[in-house]
Amino acid sequence: MSGHCCSPSAEGPQQPGGTVAAAAGHPRSAATAGGTLTDAISLPGGTFLMGSDDPLAYPDDGEGPVRSATVGPFRIEATTVTNAQFGAFIAATGYVTDAERYGWSFVFAGELPDEFPPTRGAVQAPWWRQVEGATWNRPGGPLGGLTASPEHPVVHVSFNDATAYATWVGGRLPSEAEWEYAARGGLEQQNFPWGPDLEPGGEHRMNVWQGTFPASNSEADGWYATAPARSFEPNAYGLFNMTGNVWEWCADWFTPGENRVAKGGSFLCHESYCRRYRVSARQGLGPDSTTGNTGFRCVDL
Repeated sequence: MSGHCCSPSAEGPQQPGGTVAAAAGHPRSAATAGGTLTDAISLPGGTFLMGSDDPLAYPDDGEGPVRSATVGPFRIEATTVTNAQFGAFIAATGYVTDAERYGWSFVFAGELPDEFPPTRGAVQAPWWRQVEGATWNRPGGPLGGLTASPEHPVVHVSFNDATAYATWVGGRLPSEAEWEYAARGGLEQQNFPWGPDLEPGGEHRMNVWQGTFPASNSEADGWYATAPARSFEPNAYGLFNMTGNVWEWCADWFTPGENRVAKGGSFLCHESYCRRYRVSARQGLGPDSTTGNTGFRCVDL
């Protein structure tokens, strides 16, 4: 499958017919600086080989060709932003997220209880359900029974929301080149932050779908949906979950003026339909897109 299979839309929340849904009328609050970039790791920067010529990659993603990229020194958070951290931002600023403004977000159907009322699915990705009231702190909506655990990555956040948080902590979102440089952990042209193999020696090193997607997840890696942000072994730079768990917003445009880059794959990735859990892989999402498998981490200014 060559489309954006891990997320329901490359153009943001949509109404039937493909038109962008109208946002609620209340304005969001300004997110002025006030937080702190925590647990950040300093990286020296340098020149590295970015992208991949993997024959199993998706040509439309623009993953290749392999090219030389250079980044300067920067500091990047060791983990994705957690629910606890994002909650502190909301409490301090009164910020209103895009999911709150729209009144709904996309939730993976497998996380919803069997008795959950019927909802509209996403085009070409019916495992995504449009759930009224799903937000960062109510990830399954008022009826979904899902908990936003403090130590798990915040989800149901758009590019706009991530940018607002980053501004508040005095940081920014990473460029795609910075993100990939950090994810590689000093390794050259390897698929994963630890090397070439998905499960070296049979060891699970990240949170991705285990079993037959979307019907059965054996949870062999320990998790059905998101794992805590500080799970599994970090890469050589000390960064956790650079692949798997949740997609991470980057600052770059994927499609000029339309979609932003997301990197790293998520707990829904499986080789049978989506190999975008590799460090070089990428997808494009509308800046107002919100889903239950997309989060972010920050870098300093």
